[in-house]
Amino acid sequence: MVRLTALAALALVQATAAQAQDTVKIGVTQPLTGAVAASGNYITDGARIAEAMFNAQGGVLGKKIELVIEDNKSNPKEAVTTAEKLVLRDKVPVMIGAWSSTFTLAVMPKLLEYGVPMVVETSSSSKITTAGNPWVFRIAPTSAMEAKAFAEKLSHFDPPIKKVDFLSVNNDFGLGAAQAFKKELEAKGVAVGVTETMTPDATDLSAQLTRIKQSGGDTVIVTSGVEQITLAVKQAAEQRVTHRILTTGGSFPGELMEHPVGAGSYHLLFFPPWNPEKATYADLATTFVAEWKKRNLEFAGLTEGFRGYDAVATVVEAVKIAGKAEPAAIRDALWKVKVKGINGDIAFMKDGPEGKESGQNMPNVYVVMLKDGKVSMP
Repeated sequence: MVRLTALAALALVQATAAQAQDTVKIGVTQPLTGAVAASGNYITDGARIAEAMFNAQGGVLGKKIELVIEDNKSNPKEAVTTAEKLVLRDKVPVMIGAWSSTFTLAVMPKLLEYGVPMVVETSSSSKITTAGNPWVFRIAPTSAMEAKAFAEKLSHFDPPIKKVDFLSVNNDFGLGAAQAFKKELEAKGVAVGVTETMTPDATDLSAQLTRIKQSGGDTVIVTSGVEQITLAVKQAAEQRVTHRILTTGGSFPGELMEHPVGAGSYHLLFFPPWNPEKATYADLATTFVAEWKKRNLEFAGLTEGFRGYDAVATVVEAVKIAGKAEPAAIRDALWKVKVKGINGDIAFMKDGPEGKESGQNMPNVYVVMLKDGKVSMP
């Protein structure tokens, strides 16, 4: 009996190992719980759609792709723990992550230590691609790219933007965005007023909004996750802040479509899903939006969920070029990818110190206006 049990256990282990060899694993670390969980779940949902779509087409290298998903709990220490689990326990040859710049920066030393590439789908801090980490490939724009794109659209605003204030989450994401936008706007002759910060889990922004209200500015630029963006817009309306509200980072407060407040708000996005037929690759965008709706996912989550799809598509193409699911081969192949993504074309240019460059993509940036529950592109 003991011998039969041992043989059964060995057979189960061998079957599991064989099954693992029949898939190409992609590690995913996202905030599925905690302060910025909404965004992490949107991206994970988009990645799952990509997994299903690519597997329906035969996967890659004759194998199915398999997402191995870990929750970094909106915490940089947990982000490091999840990365180590994915590499050491699950033996993934490549990762996607980790939403926040703070989480991604925390994980990056582990990429160097273990020699595993990561496709960065969201994080915007310039430090991510200038730190000298050749295992990092970012498909999202830096805050500087986003700020430059916005500065080129200033003429679209009437009345014009003359003085801006900032309300930023107090981490690499928020502080980096404020610095980048200040630089671009000052170069265009726009005055800069106060800069207020908030912790990632803050729910009462009344003190910050009071100081912004008193600053004499006409526009406030808000940078945080979708949860705090929604709070900021609501509480600004309650306090009768007359500033024009503009949010950065690609998150969209979908809740305010059903429950409009204030005079409206503006949002910088990297994929506006209301008109997928106008995307660079309309057929792909339309198919993705249809699949999202089929799964009864929150529509506004598409503004971030597409990043999960684009990240998986980038990894799949790299594995295809590499011809094998090995970390170094995938890293080398990432420099050669040319992917048709939902945001548009994905390809990497070098950024960072010579010989240690990271990869940086050049994404599209859009401005949308949300007013009375409806979205338009000014």
